[in-house]
Amino acid sequence: MTQNTNAKTSTSTNTATTTATTATSTASTTATEPTASASASAASPVFRYAAVTFDCSDPAELARFSSAFLGLPVVFSSDHFVLLGQEGAPGLGFNRLTDYRRPTWPDPAQEKQAHLEFGVDDLDTAEAHLLSLGAEKPAHQPAPDRWRVLLDPAGHPFCITTLV
Repeated sequence: MTQNTNAKTSTSTNTATTTATTATSTASTTATEPTASASASAASPVFRYAAVTFDCSDPAELARFSSAFLGLPVVFSSDHFVLLGQEGAPGLGFNRLTDYRRPTWPDPAQEKQAHLEFGVDDLDTAEAHLLSLGAEKPAHQPAPDRWRVLLDPAGHPFCITTLV
């Protein structure tokens, strides 16, 4: 996701970290626990938690910093986006935002920013399903052949991708 508004991506970094940790640990459920795909109807596409992505001014710099202490390799990189992780596992992404403003936490003048990414097998099928559930599709789509940016009913952006 290469562009969004800071107001729409206002999310707690601690919450995003907790979400990533929780999603990663819940991804390894036992055979007796129901999974999202097991409880979904046969017509629903399969969704996989893919990454938490943080907006920043320099994705390569933030990826180097995070990789150094997390020990995660780069699995995808472009001028505007870097994804750390292991192939086939949820990752940590960094997205260049042209007018990025550093959070001023704890001062709420500039809130924290993050968005979720979900892996899918077919972008068109997954997009149609999510739109039928109430998601909205913004006109701007930075790389629609690789991922789609959608908005949840409260206006929070999230991505679906076939990259994971």
